[in-house]
Amino acid sequence: MTKLYNGDCRAIIKDIKPENCIVVTDPPFNVGYHYNSYSDNMAETDYYKMLDEVLGGQFVIIHYPESIYKLAIHKRQAPEKVVSWVYNSNTGKQHRDIAFFNIKPDFSKVRQPYKNPDDKRIAERIRGGAEGAKLYDWWEINQVKNVSKEKTEHPCQMPLEVMMNIIGILPEGYTILDPFMGSGTTGEACRLLERDFIGIELDEKYFKIAKNRI
Repeated sequence: MTKLYNGDCRAIIKDIKPENCIVVTDPPFNVGYHYNSYSDNMAETDYYKMLDEVLGGQFVIIHYPESIYKLAIHKRQAPEKVVSWVYNSNTGKQHRDIAFFNIKPDFSKVRQPYKNPDDKRIAERIRGGAEGAKLYDWWEINQVKNVSKEKTEHPCQMPLEVMMNIIGILPEGYTILDPFMGSGTTGEACRLLERDFIGIELDEKYFKIAKNRI
């Protein structure tokens, strides 16, 4: 099941959010970035109030570390788990955090190549059919750049591998909801992993990009 909505998530989410739901999102960072249809320069108190209203109970949010801390203080609640996503860029910020609130990820559900395949014990596991080590909490994944094959017209596109990892380690049986759908990376990951998805995007141009992609 996939449902996509074009409009303000603060209004839409009240009517369509299912009970058995995990919000997974990479929201606007409130750093003054230029988007087509919405301001990325809210007063800080209004910004965190908006996030708290939209995110709800169980959610996964991708943000800069200091913003994760501020959100946790605003909610008076620490995340269950935090993953660091690191990348090489020409900016001062070289990583973001992925925080899991009220939901415990299972890192054994996603496998990654062994770092030392020539080790005798690892080689024996591989011969026995092992598909790799469980996912770590440190992900080195390149950002989507203009030359990336998966690049769309959206200015701040999330890498598919990041979202595949996130969705892959979440428990089954939940609908994934992204209130800031953007280019639709969360929805594409859900489609590939056969997970139910609800996406909301305010900007009409970005919504069309996500709809065509998903």
